[in-house]
Amino acid sequence: MEKNYKNLIVTAVLALVFGFAGAAVWSLTGLADARTKSYLLDNPQLLPEMAEAWQTKQSAERLAGISQDVLSPFDGAVLGNPAGSKVLVEFTDYNCPYCKMSQADLARLIESDPDLKVVIREWPIFQGSDESARMALAAAMQGRYAAFHEALFNLSPATPEAIAEAARIAGLDMERARADAGSEKVELELRRNMALASQIGFTGTPSWVAGDRAFEGAVGFQALKDAVEAEAN
Repeated sequence: MEKNYKNLIVTAVLALVFGFAGAAVWSLTGLADARTKSYLLDNPQLLPEMAEAWQTKQSAERLAGISQDVLSPFDGAVLGNPAGSKVLVEFTDYNCPYCKMSQADLARLIESDPDLKVVIREWPIFQGSDESARMALAAAMQGRYAAFHEALFNLSPATPEAIAEAARIAGLDMERARADAGSEKVELELRRNMALASQIGFTGTPSWVAGDRAFEGAVGFQALKDAVEAEAN
């Protein structure tokens, strides 16, 4: 029973890595080297590594044609060093608890690396998040994005009251901010971010891009640092 289960796992992973047709051939005809098959069955700990390698390959392929769009920020929607040579992209939502959880790790990463540029892509996928994303982009248009971004996460969830207070803390010109939040420029940015997230294959926030690698979740400081360093080397 255990052997059959391992066979199913191996075949499933190979389907991901080599395609379903290749996995079927491997499973049914035994064209792969018997020793390789035996080794994989006896070392199931390798299977997550194979799956991760496949995911890395897939994300690189998906990013190949849109990387410049992903890396190019909405004017002002940047944290860290705007001229930094190391770039990390985050797709975020102010009502996402995992995004809030990631803020301390991101702040620590920025503090530890003065050459890091963090491009923030507003992706309001939680209910009620559209207004906060629009106001954040309006803050960017006034050069006050970082202050608003930090304040709203500190005040989250992003209720209308929290948005207004974050705008006050950031020192926004509210008449201008309300007009900018409803502008075509902001609308196009939100649509662009949704399209980019879909093309990359993201399913939720926070989601990240470093070089040709895309990944999701509150992964922690070390994983973010490793991704940035790998992209830089």
